[in-house]
Amino acid sequence: MAIVITKENVSKEVNETALPIIIDVYATWCGPCQQMNPIFDQLEKELGDNCKFAKLNVDECRELSIQYGVTSVPTFIFIKNGEIRHKETGYMNKEDLRKKIEDFIGL
Repeated sequence: MAIVITKENVSKEVNETALPIIIDVYATWCGPCQQMNPIFDQLEKELGDNCKFAKLNVDECRELSIQYGVTSVPTFIFIKNGEIRHKETGYMNKEDLRKKIEDFIGL
């Protein structure tokens, strides 16, 4: 299950991790975000040995969302060594998101 990012754990879970991390930034009221949930969960099961998967609720962590430069949801943030390397916004099918994750982690 994806890690839930909060202001209390962001440093440990995102900035201090050795693994690359993909953060799904979402809102409960967002239709495309809800459509992405099962896709993100499936990809975590398939690729979770190579990177961390995390979720960030924009309504619960507005400050972090602003810090990450999120302007719309869903947004996927790709972080390596504590630095944002890439962002993708909007709905994607499983194959497209999988390709972006595999390219990011070098598979």
